[in-house]
Amino acid sequence: MLLIVRCCLNSFRRLRFGECHVNSVFSVSRRSYVADKRLIKINRTMNVKLTKHETFKFTDYDCIGFDLDNTICRYKVLNMVRLEYEVLSMFMVDEKGYSPKYLSLPIEDDIDFMLKGLILDVYNGNVLRIDSNAHIIHGSHGTKQLTRNELKQYYGEDCRWHVTDTFAKDPLHTWNGPLSEQLRTLLDYFDMPAGLVFARIVDTLDEENGNKKLDSYSIWPDIVEALTYMFKKEHFMLEKGGYFPNMKNKPEEYIHKCSELLIHWFEKLRSNKKVLFLITGSNVDFASHTAENAMGKNWRDHFDIIIFFAKKPGFFTENRQFIGLNGIEETDPVPDAELKRGSSYSYGNWKGLYSFLSKSCGKENPKIVYIGDNIIQDVYAPAVHGQCDAVAICEELEAEGVYGHNQCHKEKHLLSSKTWGSYFHHKEAEKATIWKEFIRNHAKICIPNLEYVANYPIDHDFLKPDQ
Repeated sequence: MLLIVRCCLNSFRRLRFGECHVNSVFSVSRRSYVADKRLIKINRTMNVKLTKHETFKFTDYDCIGFDLDNTICRYKVLNMVRLEYEVLSMFMVDEKGYSPKYLSLPIEDDIDFMLKGLILDVYNGNVLRIDSNAHIIHGSHGTKQLTRNELKQYYGEDCRWHVTDTFAKDPLHTWNGPLSEQLRTLLDYFDMPAGLVFARIVDTLDEENGNKKLDSYSIWPDIVEALTYMFKKEHFMLEKGGYFPNMKNKPEEYIHKCSELLIHWFEKLRSNKKVLFLITGSNVDFASHTAENAMGKNWRDHFDIIIFFAKKPGFFTENRQFIGLNGIEETDPVPDAELKRGSSYSYGNWKGLYSFLSKSCGKENPKIVYIGDNIIQDVYAPAVHGQCDAVAICEELEAEGVYGHNQCHKEKHLLSSKTWGSYFHHKEAEKATIWKEFIRNHAKICIPNLEYVANYPIDHDFLKPDQ
């Protein structure tokens, strides 16, 4: 069931009212509903039923977990995506021999083509969007938009593909194995520029083939190699790969600092005896760099335990051993039962961490919530496999200005798209997207960022309508 937090406070903690879109994801905070007659009047005008509400609040939980990248550490997305695109495209030209004709163009030339949540059909050279029932509702071949009839030529009269059908039922079935070689989802801002690289190469290959489509495309393995080169964990220390050297030497160009309000929010949770934990996919050296630049030198003090290089979503489904850390150096395997409060580890598994959290809060079945931006790794996996509630982070709420949020994101031109439409809803098809469906089914609330909830007291009630 999806709850989108309705209200936003300014620096004087007064309500801001933006455009309000009425549908199944509309919600409102309890205090605003009770205290502000203007809101009641607006809701009556829009014929929204606000009865028999359930509530969500962070203080209902014993343990609260966080992702790091794009959650605690917010990036200056345009700068980061541009850097990622430049590293990927240069690798594809210099190392793989692809033509620079389109790859060398700036991302601004096709900025509207990029959107989080696009799906790549890597054999056919297509970029797709699917609705909540896995129907293919929008697509392009390379960067060229496909008509409905063209989509039917690829995917049949019903516009369905068995791989996206499988993904919609259980996305982890397409994470590894044969199906992962046919489909790639662009889940976050680390993936997003790879979609443009892929599409531009398809355009190039078609052009080189006399403006005719190829029978199949074998681009994706080369892009995987480029992504591996860019994000290889050893490259942070070695200052190789293009991405890490820039992030390391010019952090102010890529990383937002957390506000004092957010830091105090963490402190209040700790003083309220909540067990706080961090699970990040980043290696210890890079994660420490980004966390320090976002939260300050004492960032570790906010967490009872930290897990680096967790390799989500497998962290929630597999049984990897925890590895001890001495600074940034990995040491020896650590049995699940020997995890210690105030320590940090690499790899690991949810079962072992759950046992640690249970002991730390003195409850056999603690209430746990995990907060993150990656809908599969941070929302679906913990909710389905982890006995854990989830909170989804979607900056697109403020980029699009939907579900009661003002369109106030400074990089809305990158995070929203006229070409593809809303991240949450496809206007022409009049259907919710698969991402809205995953959020609705597996997240307790969906918020644009942690700064947003930090404006509220830690025991603030958030309401969700009956649905």
